[in-house]
Amino acid sequence: MKTKLLTMCVVCSALVSGVSYAGLGSCPLGFVPVGNPGNADGTYADAQCGAVDYAYGISTYEVTAEQYAAFLNAVAATDTFSLYDSQMFGNDLGCRIERNGTSGGYSYSVASDWAKRPVNYISWGDAARFANWLTNGQPDGPQGLGTTEDGSYLLDGAVSDGALAAVVRKSPAEGGRYYIPSEDEWYKAACYDPAKPGGAGYWRYPTGSDEAPANVLSSDDPGNNANFLVEPDDYTLGSPYWRSEVGAFANSAGPYGTFDMGGNVWEWNETLFGSGELYGLRGGAFDSPERDLNPASEYLLPSAQLANLGFRVSEVPEPATMALLGLGALGLIRRKRGV
Repeated sequence: MKTKLLTMCVVCSALVSGVSYAGLGSCPLGFVPVGNPGNADGTYADAQCGAVDYAYGISTYEVTAEQYAAFLNAVAATDTFSLYDSQMFGNDLGCRIERNGTSGGYSYSVASDWAKRPVNYISWGDAARFANWLTNGQPDGPQGLGTTEDGSYLLDGAVSDGALAAVVRKSPAEGGRYYIPSEDEWYKAACYDPAKPGGAGYWRYPTGSDEAPANVLSSDDPGNNANFLVEPDDYTLGSPYWRSEVGAFANSAGPYGTFDMGGNVWEWNETLFGSGELYGLRGGAFDSPERDLNPASEYLLPSAQLANLGFRVSEVPEPATMALLGLGALGLIRRKRGV
């Protein structure tokens, strides 16, 4: 099995620039450090969450169609576990990833004007397999234990809702590294700010604001904007794109430097709810009202694949590097605040 070069130096990148990268060729997946371990919970909707007692990273942007196509080209020449959904191309709301060829020789491509928009029609299982692939160093090869079925999660062919709900995160000591964010990791990265005026705490919205964002996309983003629906029918973009390119709201980042954690697509997380078979989603989407950016809770079966579902990835390094990652995050926050 051939393994791609993973251009990653978590400790060095975090300390020098505050960002680390996972290869993916011409479309690297960047991570910002989330430090300040031991922060308190925050409150949103009916939940108390956000406390994380370790330093970690989270992808700056939602995973894009271009990045997911690179994943498919690496592991889905024969798409054993249906990582590609035909609605990605065949549905008017799809992200325009096109599959060509026949099983055993499938290839995938995406048009340039769709490449930087978030991938959609992603199930929880798809996101977990992508995380495993990153953890394994982005190898080329069939979907198996060395590519998609083991790594941060032991999936080993799990496709049913019950089997996916039984999957648990493997710690870094057990070989895990890249993950679907937990509810706590997601909410902290979206809204917690150790330098919030008046004392450390949580912003109401993941744009670093307690005021409701606007939904206007412009070349000179004034800040506190997101891609969502102002009811009844005022979409940020509308047809044919619906979803904005990741990071397009250039001055509307969250406190740690993430983009689009409010709006664009709902993002899977790793926390189970309800009957124990429902995974959480956070942040709202292009077709969500402002109240869903608050950030609201939604729960779906892990096999769900919808036009407004996507994901981002968290990174938990080995324990020995966590303290350094936290220092990198602290330095980044100070630079952002002008300290």
